[in-house]
Amino acid sequence: MTAGPDGGRETPLPPVRPEPPPAATGLGSSLAYLLSRAERSVNRALAAALASEDVSVEQWRILQALADGRGHSMGDLAEAALMPHPTLTKAVDRLVERAVVYRGHDPADRRKVAVFLADRGSDLLGRLEAGIAEHHRAILAMYGTARTGELMRELEVLVRSLEG
Repeated sequence: MTAGPDGGRETPLPPVRPEPPPAATGLGSSLAYLLSRAERSVNRALAAALASEDVSVEQWRILQALADGRGHSMGDLAEAALMPHPTLTKAVDRLVERAVVYRGHDPADRRKVAVFLADRGSDLLGRLEAGIAEHHRAILAMYGTARTGELMRELEVLVRSLEG
């Protein structure tokens, strides 16, 4: 507040608005770059949480997609796990070797093959839950619960907008 012209009554000062940050340049001005950097940072910590069970982030995505109890075609699984088909095939092969998933007939069309979560896979996911929860709590602690929730909602809106 400041004193009025007559030296008596004070008038409020207009609120100070923070200056916007300077415009980013180079890679820092690219949404794609910043999203990739954020994904890399989040996945690095997630990989550390999964390492005790020798599970990669990609394998965890596969197991999570199969946790609904339904069999999934390789195409559906590739989309859900965000993986190209050749990479998915190799990852599923490794999970089959560990007996945590198995291939079988698609219940809707016996001519097609589907991938299913085995009991050992369910057990594995159960063992991973504590590490995943701790990873999530660490992000909430660093970034804030409200901001994390808002970021996740905004990313969902962005994805829906881009995928039409």
